[in-house]
Amino acid sequence: MASDYLNDVLCVDGVALPEVAENFGTPAFVYSAQTIAANWCAYDDAFGDRAHQISYAVKANSNLAVLGQLAALGSGFDVVSGGELQRLLAIGCDPGRVVFSGVGKSIQELELAVSCGVGSINLESREEALRLSEVAAAHGVRPEVSIRVNPDVDPKTHPYISTGLKENKFGLPIDEARALYLELQQSEILRPTGVACHIGSQLLDASPVRDAVEILVELVAELRAAGIAITRVDAGGGLGIAYGDEAPPSIGDYVAGLCEKIPADLAIEIEPGRSIVGKAGLLITRVEYVKKSEQKTFFIVDAAMSELLRPTLYNATHKVMAVRQARRGAEHFVGDVVGPVCESGDWLARNVSLAVNSGALLAICDVGAYGFVMSSNYNSRPRPPEILLDNGAARLIRSRESHGNLLLDELELFKTHQ
Repeated sequence: MASDYLNDVLCVDGVALPEVAENFGTPAFVYSAQTIAANWCAYDDAFGDRAHQISYAVKANSNLAVLGQLAALGSGFDVVSGGELQRLLAIGCDPGRVVFSGVGKSIQELELAVSCGVGSINLESREEALRLSEVAAAHGVRPEVSIRVNPDVDPKTHPYISTGLKENKFGLPIDEARALYLELQQSEILRPTGVACHIGSQLLDASPVRDAVEILVELVAELRAAGIAITRVDAGGGLGIAYGDEAPPSIGDYVAGLCEKIPADLAIEIEPGRSIVGKAGLLITRVEYVKKSEQKTFFIVDAAMSELLRPTLYNATHKVMAVRQARRGAEHFVGDVVGPVCESGDWLARNVSLAVNSGALLAICDVGAYGFVMSSNYNSRPRPPEILLDNGAARLIRSRESHGNLLLDELELFKTHQ
């Protein structure tokens, strides 16, 4: 995201953030279309002529405008629920470019997937393969499938977003996966054409991914020798971003490592999310009060854990910037940025140095991934709007919820039973 101060005012892609706050209110999520496009194209360019599909992980940010922008660039998509698939169908996305992942797909979700013709379904268990076989047979289709292998490789990330160890719920151990492939070889319904893994999110070191891919490539060789026509390897997409002073691999280096490990006659699928949209987003929030005591200073803002859950859920760090630079010599205070929700865990940043008073605007950075999608109505708080900055203009892409919206369904039911 191209952000800088112009005349002491923070601007993103040439748009002044105070104007965005004035037009759309606070709190508000703001995304840079330019950054999203640049990150996706960095992946696509890195592959060059190598056969590949970039399947954007919809769970990172599922706004229809963001999905539409990526679809126009030529992106595929990775979904983990029927709701995410419905969002893609709503914008006219080609379902043949969709990979359906997820550990607990319901019968209804599998029916939706096979009826609309998703490109591939990643299986997570033998029971899921049996269920999909029944659903596909009832619809008279033969879907392509991959089995998600759990390679027992430590991704060296937060335990909540680690997905490739034996103790994680995702995928099948390699011996079980091999046995299931041999079963599927006899299937007249499911077509095993890929091998998949995803060892975790926010990866700051590419070596665990390369280790996992080596295991997949060895498995592919065994399966091909057994007569199973595997044509593609799904390597997941957990490349991290720098929230602070981290130094993740570049997109180019990450892709080069995959291309080096995966034979050229196998297509490569990846499912990046955070590394495409994470740094493209920020959350504008207004300071309601500055509460000072002998022990602590609190910058109490109108955003909360109901808008941005990552800090209290993952102990995540997000940079905080004053939207208007303080005058020279202004007194700074070190304190916590907290919200109005009635939980001690309602904090957005800790130990930040700010020279602001009530009414000031703050920008919480790098929230384009797992920001709005994890928001809630806790404390009956309406969720904020989403705004896209594109070609020097700010465009509303999701309206702010109202208290009336939140009451509507319940109120009708309440009145019915009075």
